[in-house]
Order: sequence, then structure tokens, then C-alpha cells
Amino acid sequence: MVNEVLKSNAKDLQRELEWFKEILKTRSMLNAKQACDYEDVYDIMPPHLNGSNSEYAKFINKHKLGFEERFLLILSLTPHIKPELLDIFLVKNENTNQIYTEFGGRKGNTHLGFLPTGETAMFILAGSDLEKRFSLQRVFDGSQLLAKESILWLEETEKGEPALSGALIISREVLDLFTLGEDRKPGFSAEFPAKLLSTKMEWSDVVLTPQAEEQLIEIENWIEHHEVLLNQWNMSRMVKPGYRTLFYGPPGTGKTLTAALLGKKTGRDVYRIDLSQMVSKYIGQTEKNLAKVFDRAENKEWILFFDEADALFGNRTSTKDAHDRYANQQVSYLLQRIEDYNGLVILASNLKSNIDEAFMRRFQSMIHFPLPGKDERYLLWKNGFSKSASLGENVDLKDIAEKYEISGGVIINVIQHCSLKAISRQSNEIHLQDIVAGVKREYGKSRRTF
Repeated sequence: MVNEVLKSNAKDLQRELEWFKEILKTRSMLNAKQACDYEDVYDIMPPHLNGSNSEYAKFINKHKLGFEERFLLILSLTPHIKPELLDIFLVKNENTNQIYTEFGGRKGNTHLGFLPTGETAMFILAGSDLEKRFSLQRVFDGSQLLAKESILWLEETEKGEPALSGALIISREVLDLFTLGEDRKPGFSAEFPAKLLSTKMEWSDVVLTPQAEEQLIEIENWIEHHEVLLNQWNMSRMVKPGYRTLFYGPPGTGKTLTAALLGKKTGRDVYRIDLSQMVSKYIGQTEKNLAKVFDRAENKEWILFFDEADALFGNRTSTKDAHDRYANQQVSYLLQRIEDYNGLVILASNLKSNIDEAFMRRFQSMIHFPLPGKDERYLLWKNGFSKSASLGENVDLKDIAEKYEISGGVIINVIQHCSLKAISRQSNEIHLQDIVAGVKREYGKSRRTF
């Protein structure tokens, strides 16, 4: 099946490349004022893909891409699938010994071929027609389809340099779809500092307060019905497109697990961003790291889970020096990106008081994850052990739950500890002394008196 997908994609992309080659040839001849078959590159019609079942054809038809958008798509694909087609732009001007300025383009750090820029697209489509060039620039606007749907965009340029000198970047997901036949989920990397969060656990494995359960239902309602709210009810003029919530409470109380379960229940990918690892001491680097996540996530319906939010979202300081100004700048940047994101954003913090009031006003909900009471702890102990395990005669889970005030995460650690002890004895019986030793070890981690 995969081979058939790749085969149909390759067939349609080959036809698209032939169309692209004809456009390049025509622009070259028009630029040299040579006679050719066309008066304008726009006279060269793209191939009809109606009836094709390739992922490429489906994508073109789904997004209803016009001539210019379709051309930009194949231009951005060419360095990845047929880079030699762009070698014609590597010819040097005899007077300057550099490639012609009007071609735009640049070389990569490791790629030896020509990387097209916005200038390249302008030259091919508009030639020397300034009016056409000005009109074409709008296709890169954030409100237009290609950028809005995060299909392709221009790489950000250095301050003061022409925006069109930025390289043409195609979404990794779109590239994978066309070349591998599947939309692969991004892995953690320097270019995408976030990890896909998943769990094999179920809602029965987390104990929540009635208030938390009620607020989580509200979030589920937003995920399911926000399109109706914004579009059919015409509320987009009144409310922001996304949803922002704060999970706060001590470590091990189920904040991360709840985020993963929300994604599992609603069919959304959840990406965990550890802010304590992302915050950089170098000016501007934290904002760049965050931009990589938000730019990739836009219009994907992903849930973004910002863990260790205290690392960045703590109370903004009074501006005493450059360091304070930079810290406040980071906070302001993330606040703006969160407000503009059209999906669900979850911030996790140990203490509600650590979060700046400017952020709290922008949360639609704030959900408290307290340490579980004795009844909740009993359920966690009871449901946590494997069905393959049996409790020793002197193990009274109600007594243990009442005696030790610990979080659900700590309880899981203790259950793992004493379960491994039983297995190492080639037994399935859980001993009380192993439970107590496990609790004692957990107390030591947090420097609590046992």
C-alpha cells in the first residue's frame, strides 16, 4: 500500500516538475528577449490532477491552490526532490563574478545547490514587472493560505535586510506527506524542542477533584465545539481563537497525565515543552526556541503543554537592569504567542502564586491539582498494583493511605519499588516492609522527615 502511495506521488510530482521546467525555460527566454511559445509564464497551465489519488493531488485539491500558490509549492519542493533543476541560477555574472542579484537565492550550510528565496519566486513569476512583483508579495502575508496554514513561508532575515531575501521554507509535515506518503509526527530536536506526550494509562488511573473534572469537561467542550462557536455563532469578533488553561499544584498530582489523557480522549496530539530547558541566557534565543514550536504547531490542532512554567512565567520583575528587561521581554513574547495560538495551551505550575497576574487574566480556566486526601490515596494504592500481584496479610492499604500524605506520582514510584522487590524474590507477594522502605526513600528525595 505504501509503495502505491509513493508511486502515485512520484508520478504526479514528475508532471508538476515538467510544468515547472517549462516555466523556468520560458522566463529565461523572455528575460533574454528571445522568441518563445508563450508571452507570459502565466500562460503555461499546470497539469490537471483531477481523478488522481496521490497525496499530492489530494493536497492541491483540498486547499484549492491557484497558479501562484502551486508554483511556490513546487519551487520550495525542488531543492528536496530535484535540486539540479535550479542549477541554472548558479551561473555567474561576468562583471561581478557572483550569481545574478535578480535571481535571489543562496547556498545552504551543507547543501551545495541553489536554495530559492522570495526574490527567486519574484524573478520567475514577475520578471521586471514591478506592479506584478508588488502584487505577488501578498502571497507571503500571514493572512494568506500558504502562511496561514503553515504550508510554506519565508525564512526570517537579519534586521534591515529585504524580507524577500529569506529562503523559501516548506513545512516538514508537507514534505514528508509528498515524499514518504505519510504525515510523520515531529521528533524532539533543536528545530522542534518539544516532545510528543502519550500514555497507556486511563482516567481511572488519576484521581481528580469534582471541580477539576467539571473544568476538564469545559475544555473538552471547547475542543469539540469551538469551530461552531467562532464561525457559526460569529463569536470570532469577540473572543480569541484558542483556549488557555493553567494546571497548578504540587509535583506528582497528575498535571502531566491529565494533559496526556485529554489528548488521548479527544484525538489530539499533545506536545510537552519543558520551559526550564528552553529558557536561554542568550538574548533572543528563548523567543527563537518558542517560535519554532508555535510556528510548527499552528493550525495542527495540537495541544501544547508547557511544563515547569515557573521557569519563565513567574512574576515579572521591576526593570532594574538589562537582565530584567530581557526576562520581561521573554514573558511578553510568550504571552503574545499564546494569545495568538488557535489551539489549546496548558501551562503547568507548582504554585498559582508564581504566575504573573497578566497571564492569569488571560486564562479561560485554572485547575487545581491538590495533594490527594486519604480516600483518594487509598484508591491510588488500590488501583496501582498489578493484577498479578497479591498483598501480604499485614498490608492494610487504608492504613497506609491514612498514614502517608504523598502524591499520586510518589505512590506509583513506591508501587514500582515494592513490585520489583517481589519479582526479584521470584514471588508475587507485596511485603509491607518494602512499601515502608519505598515511602521512606521518597521522603528522602524531598528531604521530608519520615
